[in-house]
Amino acid sequence: MTDLLRSWVESANAPEADFPLNNLPYGVFSSGDGTMPRCGVAIGEKIFDLCAAEGDDLVTPAGHPVFDVPYWNDFMELGPEAWAELRVRLTELLAEGAEPLPSYLVDQAAVQMHMPFRVSEYTDFYASRNHAFNVGSMFRGPENALPPNWLHIPIGYNARASSVVVSGTPIIRPHGQLKGPDDAAPRFAASQRFDIELEMGAIVGQPSEGPISVEQAFENIFGYVLLNDWSARDIQAWEYQPLGPFQSKATATTISPWIVTAAALEPFRASTPERERELLPYLAEPAPMLYDIALEVGLTPKGGRETVLSQTNLNELYYSAAQQLAHHTSSGCPMRVGDLLGSGTISGAEPHSRGSLLEMSWGGKEPVTLDTGETRCFIEDGDTLTLRGGAQGKGYRVGFGACTGQILPAREIGG
Repeated sequence: MTDLLRSWVESANAPEADFPLNNLPYGVFSSGDGTMPRCGVAIGEKIFDLCAAEGDDLVTPAGHPVFDVPYWNDFMELGPEAWAELRVRLTELLAEGAEPLPSYLVDQAAVQMHMPFRVSEYTDFYASRNHAFNVGSMFRGPENALPPNWLHIPIGYNARASSVVVSGTPIIRPHGQLKGPDDAAPRFAASQRFDIELEMGAIVGQPSEGPISVEQAFENIFGYVLLNDWSARDIQAWEYQPLGPFQSKATATTISPWIVTAAALEPFRASTPERERELLPYLAEPAPMLYDIALEVGLTPKGGRETVLSQTNLNELYYSAAQQLAHHTSSGCPMRVGDLLGSGTISGAEPHSRGSLLEMSWGGKEPVTLDTGETRCFIEDGDTLTLRGGAQGKGYRVGFGACTGQILPAREIGG
């Protein structure tokens, strides 16, 4: 494990800071001064303006500008060698002992963050055994909790890239078809069982044509974001058979604004769990490809204070992002720069480590008590949900920042 890399940006040297020099995550910001959204890197409480630095030839990853646009896709296309070179250059520019460059710094508190990349396609997986077992136990009983294929294959479905939004975007409670009791006809109404899913999103940084190995898949992942796949459980219960989620997962998916690179997470690699059934060779991992990243979910009622609902870890996943990506390509499916892979809800084995309210309240039968004394089975209007995550090093933390969204009341539809 490496030690803290010290920076001339003092706020980056605090042990609890999300963005030390060891991290250097990438985002897109605007300053409110009339300039267009552009690329930057978080360092402590500041943002290093890469668009300005590129314009002054301090960073030159390509023969043409790549940081004057509101997305990181152009830079991702340059490939792993350029990724590594930029990280080395930024470390040189921002390290303690280098000439300070305060004119390139912007206060994070004074900017608006935007989507950090253009989402080409979005696929959501179901890769946490604890989550799959909990949900299956509720609906089929513990003896039939896991589908027969679950221990053999990373299950996923094609989701909506257009619904992915950046942290801070308000989320409007969705409408949909809700099934009544027994044989009652469905009705069209606002979801009453709206939920979160604590996930990690992996961003594909290199295209592929046809099948690739798990090792190649690992090298093709540019970085990671926190991901909240908002889910309408009552809509889902009626629509999911036989083809799975559709409108219940199409409302919104919120991601954190900073892309934490695979390079920054390298010291925190961890192995997937011991296999209960041997995987087919194409899914075999040649090395540890998960990460030790602590994760948590907080809920803040309108006008109240936050309650931390859950604490878990990314290493609870049964399938790594690299295995998910390799499986995704196994049919010959091409992957594009900017493809987003959601891990699926990440849950630990204990009740305090469950990654969705569906599990925390056990389908609404066991309400969760907040620090304010209020209870929740599912999300109420005005609630703000916040995901956080970070990997702990020796005297430093590689964090993701917050991934937040507040629920607004459903809109009236039609007439």
